[in-house]
Amino acid sequence: MKHNYWLVVILIMGIADAAWAQAPGVVRATDFVLVDDQGRERAVLMMISSGPILGLLDENGKPRILLAVDKGEPCLDLFDENGKRRVGLLLAKGEPWLNLLDEKGERRVGLSLLMDIPELKLLDENGKPRIVLAVSKDGSWLDLFDENGKTIWSAP
Repeated sequence: MKHNYWLVVILIMGIADAAWAQAPGVVRATDFVLVDDQGRERAVLMMISSGPILGLLDENGKPRILLAVDKGEPCLDLFDENGKRRVGLLLAKGEPWLNLLDEKGERRVGLSLLMDIPELKLLDENGKPRIVLAVSKDGSWLDLFDENGKTIWSAP
């Protein structure tokens, strides 16, 4: 009797899945482009080899928001009015990262939580860390670096 029960469940699931795939209003595709009333692309939803991507575009066709799952890792990027990436938020191997980038695309501020240790990095225009602040269960520390990466002050 148990064997027949599971057979019926599997058959019902298969029929429901087939009905869902053919239901009115359901679109199945690898790419989808949303246009405004002027025919301009405003959103793109697509599937690539590393995962799904959703891009939102402004009225000039410039990317403003990108949401993706890249090889299982979620990320969100925000772009300025020139289409330059300015904010990046991601989970890399379960660890959260927030990056703020300047107009040239260089990371200037980094905030992360690695192995439950919060860290704030302030970087110069060349992307080199100049100030690093972190806190752990054993205490906190602050390091200041010169333009060559040499420590010029540290506490404790």
